[in-house]
Amino acid sequence: MGFLTRWFFAFALVAATFNPTPYNYVTWVRAYGDMNLSIAVLLGLVLSVGYIIYLRATLRSIGAGGMVLVLAILAALIWVLHDLGVLKLNSASFKIWLGLGALSFVLGIGLSWSHVRRALSGQSDMDDVDE
Repeated sequence: MGFLTRWFFAFALVAATFNPTPYNYVTWVRAYGDMNLSIAVLLGLVLSVGYIIYLRATLRSIGAGGMVLVLAILAALIWVLHDLGVLKLNSASFKIWLGLGALSFVLGIGLSWSHVRRALSGQSDMDDVDE
């Protein structure tokens, strides 16, 4: 499973939770959650499991400081692209999608970092010994 696959699933997780369209968990729970409480709880638990997997792997591999650093690099990149006129940040919806992409990128990096470190250094993490 490559980085793009991990990033795609991280993006799907983040976007399924919230996005600027009406098709997301938060909007659905606000509108229909009281009528379908059991489904709302089940979907919330499934999303929580996804976040636990991604956040645990990310915190173990790059830590909170690494997460902040990756977000800072992405923010600087967005700033540069905006200053060069490549990105137009006029739409609130576009800004939300950009933020979701950045958050999912951090989670994708976190889930992939052990593989990158092993490929670059040849050293395995203690969790990777059985592989």
